[in-house]
Amino acid sequence: MSEKRTKSSRKRGPMGGGGPMGGIGTGEKAKDFSGTMKKLIAQLGKQKWQVLIVWAFAIASTVATIYTPSVLGQATDTLYQGVMAMIAGTGGVDFAAIGRILMWLVGLYLLSAALSYVQGFIMSGVTNRMTYQLRQQIEEKIHRLPLSYYDTTTHGEVLSRITNDVDTIGQSLNQSLTQIVTSIASVIGIMVMMLTISWQLTLIALCILPLSAIAVSFIIRASQKYFRQQQEYLGHVNGHIEEMYGSHVVVKAFNGEQESVETFDKQNDTLYNSAWKASFLSGMMMPVTNFVGNIGYVAICIMGGYFAVTGQMTIGGIQAFIQYVRQFTQPISQMANVGNVLQQTAAAAERVFDFLGQPDEVPDTENPVHLDEVQGEIGFEHVSFGYVPEKIIVNDFNALVQPGQKVAIVGPTGAGKTTIVKLLMRFYDVTDGRITMDGHDIRDFTRDELRSHFGMVLQETWLFNGTISDNIRYGKLDASEADVRRAAKAAQVDHFVRTQPDGYDMVLNEDASNVSQGQRQLLTIARAILADPKILILDEATSSVDTRTEIMIQKAMDNLMKGRTSFVIAHRLSTIRDADLILCMNNGDIVEQGTHKELLALNGFYANLYNSQFERAS
Repeated sequence: MSEKRTKSSRKRGPMGGGGPMGGIGTGEKAKDFSGTMKKLIAQLGKQKWQVLIVWAFAIASTVATIYTPSVLGQATDTLYQGVMAMIAGTGGVDFAAIGRILMWLVGLYLLSAALSYVQGFIMSGVTNRMTYQLRQQIEEKIHRLPLSYYDTTTHGEVLSRITNDVDTIGQSLNQSLTQIVTSIASVIGIMVMMLTISWQLTLIALCILPLSAIAVSFIIRASQKYFRQQQEYLGHVNGHIEEMYGSHVVVKAFNGEQESVETFDKQNDTLYNSAWKASFLSGMMMPVTNFVGNIGYVAICIMGGYFAVTGQMTIGGIQAFIQYVRQFTQPISQMANVGNVLQQTAAAAERVFDFLGQPDEVPDTENPVHLDEVQGEIGFEHVSFGYVPEKIIVNDFNALVQPGQKVAIVGPTGAGKTTIVKLLMRFYDVTDGRITMDGHDIRDFTRDELRSHFGMVLQETWLFNGTISDNIRYGKLDASEADVRRAAKAAQVDHFVRTQPDGYDMVLNEDASNVSQGQRQLLTIARAILADPKILILDEATSSVDTRTEIMIQKAMDNLMKGRTSFVIAHRLSTIRDADLILCMNNGDIVEQGTHKELLALNGFYANLYNSQFERAS
């Protein structure tokens, strides 16, 4: 399996059972709602002028909308006065005046619509640029995180933060940012207009605010934990699906379909329950605020009728006030909905900022060492290491590798062979001791320069969706097509490639499953040959090829390793008999070292390991 699948299986097993991301947990509120929103505001601060323009257009559009009931009330009063004059025989309806008022009303509606369109257009750009920046920051963060983070986090969980959570932030902010401004402007503007009509009726309208606020705050508190749980388990479900999709062969081979479905059902049920509760509670916002608003509306209609009968208000004034009352409850409902949306935004943003806030790998030294010519001397001085501090797996490792030597590292599974390679490449840093290259601590180099001197071929092949030529060229991006073909010939893969319909332009699919495991291994070897490094690391590089191909590759690798320091990890000890130095590891320690003949003569650990292979073969 690929590195991705192996790592995932190590954490959770092939059927995706328990583990850091596999359990069913309970929902919780956003840990720091205000802090998360401050970070979002800071993110938007990069586009503060665009946001201010949006708010200005939103306020202008709201003011134009607010003024329309008053204008419509004037038309009603003009019509009413004309009708009453006709009844009294003293005049008629001034349709010209009503026409002018209606034209003015149409103009206000058109102005409001135009301003709303402009602010919506600008706001879409603002939110999309912000989500673009967030994804860019996540992409950069991915390359700065230590490998230990990916050992404890599923790939689907990371993908969910890049896709679902960032999309949630963009969509909710696009809706809520302008609604906040328009709602506040509407409440203030409508209140001013209502006060100019009747302060008594305005007091009645204001009595509904505390009731609405109490109802809304209760609903928000109840729904907040479900929005966070919804985003959390959306990531869990994505992680499980991604893992099962990538490991479907393993799942079928071990009859793990039922367990996989049960795990998915548990996580999906939790997602469903949290999603419908969040949706139900958020859906209660409008009905509750509308119900409270209707109570006030009835009271205003009764008092308005009384004022009209007593002559304290005109018909147009009552009509305008009733329209304002209906509009007055709308922004309150909108603000309640915005508060609800912001809970979802905070839940998604908290996950994104939590990812961005993960500690980076140890930074490179400020004054790095630079070597114009690397000799290839590698030293291990009292090296100790553990993936977790309480469990050290490499203990006091000491070795000195001379330039150009071929060093084989052998030992049983779990002895620490691959761990030594990871330390050498600084995928992890040693817990104690140090590793040197040409006498310099490898931590004194930048990671880029250190790794540029290494070529690596792993047992777990990695190829990407692209042409065969591009995959080989990944070892040296500026290599010519002729260089690529020479590397392919040296790795014994040229003949296979030329037999394909598109040759070197053949496109490998996402997991390179359209070529065999052995062919994938050959392509990664060609990539290492093309890189032409000073130091080679071969971790079971020929484990997936047949014996005839292995012999051919071994010849090519022998030629490649001439004059280069090479580390070869092998289980088939017959392939490393010509090594200059063999390090025998067991339980994180070097128990024996020497040449093949010297170690056989000792008749110890290496001899037992070597002879056991022939015993199994017989």
